[in-house]
Amino acid sequence: MTTRIDRRMAKLKAEGRPALVTYIMGGDPDYETSLSIMKALPVSGSDVIELGMPFSDPMADGPAIQAAGLRALKGGQTLARTLKMASEFRAGDDETPIVLMGYYNPIYIYGVDRFLADAKASGIDGLIVVDLPPEMDEELCIPALKAGVNFIRLATPTTDDKRLPKVLENTSGFVYYVSMTGITGSALADTAKVSAAVTRIKGHTALPVCVGFGVKTAEQARVIGASADGVVVGTAIVNAVANVLGPKGEKTADPAEAVATLVSGLAQGVRSARLAAAE
Repeated sequence: MTTRIDRRMAKLKAEGRPALVTYIMGGDPDYETSLSIMKALPVSGSDVIELGMPFSDPMADGPAIQAAGLRALKGGQTLARTLKMASEFRAGDDETPIVLMGYYNPIYIYGVDRFLADAKASGIDGLIVVDLPPEMDEELCIPALKAGVNFIRLATPTTDDKRLPKVLENTSGFVYYVSMTGITGSALADTAKVSAAVTRIKGHTALPVCVGFGVKTAEQARVIGASADGVVVGTAIVNAVANVLGPKGEKTADPAEAVATLVSGLAQGVRSARLAAAE
């Protein structure tokens, strides 16, 4: 199985630079605006898109992503509409990898077999389902791999060498290293510790290791990118959308433009990472 994620990561490795992985919440603040934001990401320098599936009880997410999910749900976003969004994006971009990220409940309600068939048809390349541990791989992970969809697992600072092989057992695409414990949107982790953790994880797998949680600026992206195969940015992008919405949800500026400006800067930081590391 070779997916768009595998091809993109191999291409970036050959170029000698890390990936910029960008997260948006599907349907935030509404379907059309969200789709325009998604389309703006690759043009602005995003290498991989994480597309959030809004859920009413997002226990691992911080206030910003929780609020984005609630805006999306209020706007009528569903899992089916999130898949439709991916499909519409695919009509104009068949290269950029899309990873669906969220929780198992909406997928379970949708039906696993139906979901995987529809996800594949919509151009989805990978899944990150934060509340499914490796012990439940038969639920979704194994069926996803059989369907040709990468299943990306999270590793954290508390994932020790005893636990790591189990976490990595059926992981594919890349490993998402959550650089700190706690909810999304927390402060940036200690970069020396991140570098050591990436090295430790790479001792167990040949998969690329992408690092997320807390990256907000081009300089932070550059520093993290010096040791990681990819830099994941989510909360800062979600905040860029929220910052151009008024108290009643009205747009005070173009959210897609606000996100594009942020992502362009982050992309410059990521693209300078290995160059700076080599000097």
